[in-house]
Amino acid sequence: MQKKVDVLLGLQWGDEGKGKIVDVLTPDYDIIARFQGGPNAGHTLEFNDIKHVLHTIPSGIFHPEKENIVGNGVVIDPVILAREIDALEKMGVDINSRLYISRKAHLILPTHCVLDSASEAEKGTKKIGSTLKGIGPTYMDKTGRNGLRVGDLFAADFAERYQALKAKHLRILEQYTFEFDIAEKEAAWMKSVERIRELTVIDSEHHLNRKLREGKRVLAEGAQGSLLDIDFGSYPFVTSSNTISAGACTGLGVAPNTIGEVIGIFKAYCTRVGPN
Repeated sequence: MQKKVDVLLGLQWGDEGKGKIVDVLTPDYDIIARFQGGPNAGHTLEFNDIKHVLHTIPSGIFHPEKENIVGNGVVIDPVILAREIDALEKMGVDINSRLYISRKAHLILPTHCVLDSASEAEKGTKKIGSTLKGIGPTYMDKTGRNGLRVGDLFAADFAERYQALKAKHLRILEQYTFEFDIAEKEAAWMKSVERIRELTVIDSEHHLNRKLREGKRVLAEGAQGSLLDIDFGSYPFVTSSNTISAGACTGLGVAPNTIGEVIGIFKAYCTRVGPN
């Protein structure tokens, strides 16, 4: 019998403690899947008095025999992901057997981060509180049909695709009075891309639907919070993706009728990223 996808969301502006709850619930599931957002997420887990902050990798990664999927709706900074992987492997976590990356997940380039910083600086006192991780510009390229995806890393002309997108960003940056030097960041990015090529990259939508038909239980892990949803949040002070349960459908490639329980997490007081 086909199982449902349960969804875990933050009900405020993020920072509700979702990672800890996912870790507690993981034994009841076979697959933990991130469906939106990027490294602006910070899901904190603590084991043996050691804190671990996961920015991209799902919070079920510490459990053996569980699959952890980074879905197509997520945007990935290879440098941050590689750093997370290195820290986990030093703890003895078998990444290659537990982590799966969607071919359709988009990549955050070094120039995306520069664009983010330049745009936020231009706003002055009207800043929206961006984390400056390049997430907004990456989603803009995704919807503009210019983005690079994880699957592109395996294309013979990947270098040409990268240079074309970089050139587009540099033309846009000419409009800003903003100093930057991406040479060092670009070198680290290219090195980290090689690490991603070594991971298990899959067509996650097909994989998840097959697993559901096999009776596997899936927990969709959201990032940020419902009040940061691009459509229904406190616009314009929102993130660049759909943080509500509907985002799990597009971010993982599952039908609405596969959504089961929706678990909302909140805390007694509200906080959010931003200058005020």
